[in-house]
Amino acid sequence: MEVIFVKRKVLNMLVILVLIVSGCSFTASNSEQSTLEKARAEGKIVVGFSGEVPYAYLDEDGNLTGESVEVARAIFKKLGIEEMEGKLVKFDSLIPGLQNGSFDVITAGMYITPDRCLSVDFAEPDYTIGEALAVQPGNPKDIHSYEDIAANEDITIAVMNGAIEIDYLKAVGVKDSQIEIVQDIPASIAAVESGRADATTMTGPTLENALKTANTDKIEIVEDFEQPVIDGESVRGYGAAAFRIGDDEIREAFNEELQKMKESGELLEIISEFGFTENEIPYDVTAAELCEG
Repeated sequence: MEVIFVKRKVLNMLVILVLIVSGCSFTASNSEQSTLEKARAEGKIVVGFSGEVPYAYLDEDGNLTGESVEVARAIFKKLGIEEMEGKLVKFDSLIPGLQNGSFDVITAGMYITPDRCLSVDFAEPDYTIGEALAVQPGNPKDIHSYEDIAANEDITIAVMNGAIEIDYLKAVGVKDSQIEIVQDIPASIAAVESGRADATTMTGPTLENALKTANTDKIEIVEDFEQPVIDGESVRGYGAAAFRIGDDEIREAFNEELQKMKESGELLEIISEFGFTENEIPYDVTAAELCEG
């Protein structure tokens, strides 16, 4: 009898243990929330931005603003998320930060490219822009295009780490030895000012604002710069917010609101404050097309 009692006791304990484990599993599975559900429940979303005028920067009062900041802020409010916690980081920290969970979303000056599409899921583009070039006063190396740089191995160009311009330069034949990788926009301006580099390149609005901030007479924009032509097409970059791969619910909700803003004119109203015009709104180009290359 004692043996039977012990066996029953052990069996009952096993049953209780199974129920506890099952209950924990059930609770855990039910408590999982999507990024959108979690953000709505908490009333906050964390967004990673690269510090680059006019996309994301701190104004004179220390407030985070910029084209990408204000577009994202408006969309998330429409999605029922009142607080957007923006974090300014180095450009090359955006994708790793998204992947490791430091951010829910990333944006600001990030073009949609086939390579990046392997690491993140992009929203539809909210702006399109061309490239620009700055050189020392008088343009002593007579640089008017990326092709001019490729044709003269004595020319060195400074480019921010992780920027799409590195790919553009290499595509037209500029050698690695001619490209000086720097950490941020001010460093690229300083490289030309000091003579360490002959030129620097970035998007048009970014370069305009960078030179205003630098307030220097040791560097100037090349007014007759020729846009790079790659695979027979003039290059234009298309920027967008990016989400973790598979985070479809929030990306699709973001896209729906972005499309409404394009159609209503609200997007133009927001981005025009940062020097963008209707010509910089991509109405017909999709993220899927840009990911295909």
